[in-house]
Amino acid sequence: MTNPLQRISINPEVRFGKPCITGTRIAVGDILSWLASGMTYKEIEEDYPDIKEEDIMAALAFAANREAMVKILVG
Repeated sequence: MTNPLQRISINPEVRFGKPCITGTRIAVGDILSWLASGMTYKEIEEDYPDIKEEDIMAALAFAANREAMVKILVG
């Protein structure tokens, strides 16, 4: 299995450099917002045919990876 993060690309010319599903203009943040609003994987795939379940999983993996790097500095 390939690394799911390989499905994410960051290009300053696409969506102002937001991380997107490679080959689309659909940002990781868009997918996270849809999931947070209650959309199912199936609903996202139906509304956005360019998006596959693997892309949704890659967006979640990207967000989890980014969150793991966040550190809170306590004064």
